[in-house]
This record gives sequence, C-alpha cells and structure tokens, in this order.
Amino acid sequence: MFAPPAADPAGPSAPPASMFDSMPGYEGTVSGGVLLPLLSTCSWATFSVNSIPSITEDTAREAFVLFTSSKCCYSSAPAKDGVITAMEAFNTYRYRLETFVESRSTEWSYEPYNGQAVDAYVQPPPGPWDTPATPPSFFMDGKTVVKVPYTSSVKGCHVCVGMGRKPCKDCAGSGNKLCWVCNGSGFRHGGDRCHHCNGRGRENCSHCHGQGSSLCSMCHGKQQLLVYINLTVKWTNNSNDYVVEQSSGLQVDNFSKVSGKEVYRDSQYMVYPVLGFPDPSVVQASQQFVNDHQSRFSQTSRILQQRQTIELIPVTKVNYSWKGKSHVYFVYGNEFKVNADNYPATCCCTVM
Repeated sequence: MFAPPAADPAGPSAPPASMFDSMPGYEGTVSGGVLLPLLSTCSWATFSVNSIPSITEDTAREAFVLFTSSKCCYSSAPAKDGVITAMEAFNTYRYRLETFVESRSTEWSYEPYNGQAVDAYVQPPPGPWDTPATPPSFFMDGKTVVKVPYTSSVKGCHVCVGMGRKPCKDCAGSGNKLCWVCNGSGFRHGGDRCHHCNGRGRENCSHCHGQGSSLCSMCHGKQQLLVYINLTVKWTNNSNDYVVEQSSGLQVDNFSKVSGKEVYRDSQYMVYPVLGFPDPSVVQASQQFVNDHQSRFSQTSRILQQRQTIELIPVTKVNYSWKGKSHVYFVYGNEFKVNADNYPATCCCTVM
C-alpha cells in the first residue's frame, strides 16, 4: 500500500496523524488496504480436438532460409543446399489459464489549497468498492486513481507550519553570507576595498535572493493544503502456461514465443478445471492452476474474469545432411519459427 510522500528534510518528517480526519469506512487508510471478494462458481463449455497437418518440405526449407537470413553470422548455404532426409511431427499442447483481477488500495493525499471544493462530512463517503471505476477490456492491464468523494478538507501545511515560506537553509534565514572573495573582511590583499561585496564582508544569498526564506515547496505559499483520500484501482491479468512434454528435443522455453491452433476456449467469471481431455497431464495442470489462482488471487483482489485455452502447437523435427554430415533443426508454431542449435556454418563477426 502507499504512505504519504516524504516531507522536506528541513521540515517535519511526516504529517501528524491529527491532520487526517476519520472517514466512515476508511478508518485504516493511512497504510492502505483491500477488500476481499466472494468466490462463486460457474459452468464450463465443451471442447474439441483437431489434428494439425504436417508441414511440407518446401515450407520447412523456406522457414530455414528465412531464419538464416536474419542471422548476420550465418551462411545460408546449409539452408539452401542441405538435403532434407527426414521430417517428423511432434505436435504438443499448451494449456493457459488467465485470471483478470481488480485490486483497490487507499492513501491520504494532499495538494496546495486553491479554493477547491471541500466536502468532508457533507455525507458519508462511498466505500472503497462502491466508488465507480471503469475497467479496461478484460485481460488488459490498467490503472486509475480516483479522488474519493466527501473526504476533502482543508488543513494547515505541516511543512511550513502554515507560514507559506521556509527559512533558507543556505544562509540560515539571514539572507546573506560571508563574501567568498574577501572571506568576510571587506578588503582584498593589499588593503584594497573588496569590490565584490562593496566592503560589507557579506553578500546576498543567491539561493533565496537575499530574502532569508523560500516559498514552501509543499503548499506553494498557500499556507493550507487540501487533504483527501485517493483510491488507486489496478487491473492485472495473471497468466500461467503448461506445455505438454514432447520427445523431440526442442526446449519448452521456445514455445513462449509462438502461437498454436486453439482447440478449446472457456471464459467465465470463475472457470472449472478441464475434464476428460485426451492428455491427462493437461487435466492435471488445469486442476492445479485453477485451484492456485482462485486461492491466491481471491486473497488480495477481486476476480473479474477467468479464461482457459488449449492450443495445439505444431512441431516438426527436420533432419538434413550438408557436406556429408547430419544435422537437425525444428520448425514450430503457427509462425514457422526455427530453432537450429549447432548450425554448421557460422562465423564470428565484430561490429566496430
């Protein structure tokens, strides 16, 4: 949660507790807080699973050539001249659960008083969850700050103690300091009068222009502050993925950069875990993620919507030979992304 901003080092370190009124429904607002939503259930939709056709040899080669052209140190010869000897499909599933939540916190805020409306105690303020706030589209992060109605009052500035100005820390409020040329003597070497300070031995403080004080940075010289409660509303999309292990040799981390063919989608206020899916590891991941999200996010936020999807991600392992040696690369995802560790024709480049 949030705390009031730190005061100027020359003034009080924090506003006094008496500066803030006790607002019904906001009694603990100094450090902020959130309310807990209630859990409810809903039904989920059925799904269907469709196979993904294997890619052709031409598609695999085109993807490989495009991949090498994007690498400054890769020769395109293996991609163009290598002979494809075998292609094997290792399609896999990715389960994803997204939980879109709203969290709210409050903090006391203040600003220079310039005649703004003062409405504290005109009527009880709306509760933190009763204050209107329009969320963005589902599953899109967002944030807004709302001034809570009927919490605004006027208080004396705690930094300058209602004076509107603060003593200058450079000259300790005197408005002048020792002349740096003559070191306060009024004379230069040889007995000549110091022309910098006209023989005074002191010069006007450049920080406060000789006034001995400066405008209060908190109230901007208004002597008073408008004190009110700010409500911060955040919308966050929390996502977890599970990719079914496949035996192709392609690392799971690569799948975060590609999409697949969506075979199942369920979006509800609260989703139920997937049941009856052909791959039992997806069912197990769904059960784990749903339980974890509902337990974890309902403790600090209000769940607005959940969405679970299953994608079938195409993975093709391509074996090819070049200069009498065998090599392997992978083409995966709807984007035909390529992974080719140990590419046989690379060079070291140095950019000057």
